[in-house]
Amino acid sequence: MNTALVGVALGLVVVCATIAVLCREPARQAVVLAALGLSLSVLFAVLQSPDVALSQLAVGTALTPLLILLTIRKVSRRPAADPRRTDEEAGDGE
Repeated sequence: MNTALVGVALGLVVVCATIAVLCREPARQAVVLAALGLSLSVLFAVLQSPDVALSQLAVGTALTPLLILLTIRKVSRRPAADPRRTDEEAGDGE
């Protein structure tokens, strides 16, 4: 029974890791990374190491994807248009 659980958890880890590598969009990669962290914590729990599972659950499932998502949000922001700038200054005027 324990061997079957380890096999299932290991298969879940392999599937999540493969999806994380093949995914091209960073926001989706963060979500898949959270799923990978969750599957790793399940694997560690099945392997009877609950302290490592809890650490993986906190860091790999919650903290790291949250930091990645916040970074993506910060980087993708565009600067606000300056309302004082006219079209002539922008180079659109004649």
